[in-house]
Amino acid sequence: MPRSSASPASTDAVTSPAQQPMRGILFKVASVCVFVAMASIIKATSDVVPPGEAVFFRSFFALPVIIAWLLWRGELRHGLETPNPMGHLWRGLVGTAAMGLGFTALGLLSFPEVTAIGYAAPLMVVVLAAMFLGEEVRLFRLSAVGAGLVGVLIVMSPRLTVTSDPLSMAETLGAVVALGGALCAALAQVFVRKLTRTESTATIVFWFSATASVLALLTLPFGWTMPGPGTFALLVAAGLLGGLGQIFLTSSYRYADASLIAPFEYASMLLALGVGYFLFDEVPTAAMLAGAAIIVSAGIAIILRERKLGLERGRGRRAMSPNG
Repeated sequence: MPRSSASPASTDAVTSPAQQPMRGILFKVASVCVFVAMASIIKATSDVVPPGEAVFFRSFFALPVIIAWLLWRGELRHGLETPNPMGHLWRGLVGTAAMGLGFTALGLLSFPEVTAIGYAAPLMVVVLAAMFLGEEVRLFRLSAVGAGLVGVLIVMSPRLTVTSDPLSMAETLGAVVALGGALCAALAQVFVRKLTRTESTATIVFWFSATASVLALLTLPFGWTMPGPGTFALLVAAGLLGGLGQIFLTSSYRYADASLIAPFEYASMLLALGVGYFLFDEVPTAAMLAGAAIIVSAGIAIILRERKLGLERGRGRRAMSPNG
């Protein structure tokens, strides 16, 4: 069913509130905290719940939160209507794969390691956007991406030794799966960039959770379990937290520029270190810390560089304006 002919960009420009940077930052930090809590629950239940089942709970029980949010904002109709169902299907396929691989990695590796390897996703987006969206990539960004990927290899290096030890083999698999999840997450972000040309944020948020819920059901033949009351409650909480985190994340971009709030994503590394140490008795290795530091530095360098270029482009446009 077709929506209004107004583009999402024009609609957001009319309805979005004035820039409130501190409010945007607070929403971003809140989303990071909520997503870390959600991932902690997934890891805590990974011994008894297969990844596909965890994806279903994470996606399905996020829907009530998202629907309530859309109703409150008066955007439910726009969240349900889309002129591009195939675009949402492709985004859902790669996004669900990213989620499933990430949840699998959480059961095989330490929390901080999975978090650090996951930071490869925004680095890969730079390359994929140049390949598939025709975005210009300059030498600085390519150099930062290269440095960040070296950091990823440093994090993964202790897990890439092939031995006959089952625990070591599981950790090697976890590292490879985590990197595959990062690649799928990067592809999902490229699909989202394409969708934002014709779709509103509400539409993208709703249809991803709905698509992921259906796709996760396809893993039923691969060994779903009947969770006990405690595990069931945790999985439902993970879904509710996932929906809440998505709302906080979306709200953060309504109040502040992406280039301002994006660096706060890396606060998840500090939270992951704390959660891993205090809840799962995971002590970070020197290689993991060193690699994570390189990845975070590369990511922040790209963000700051893009912010600087954006400000320069803005000044250039104002200088050329006849009303300037």
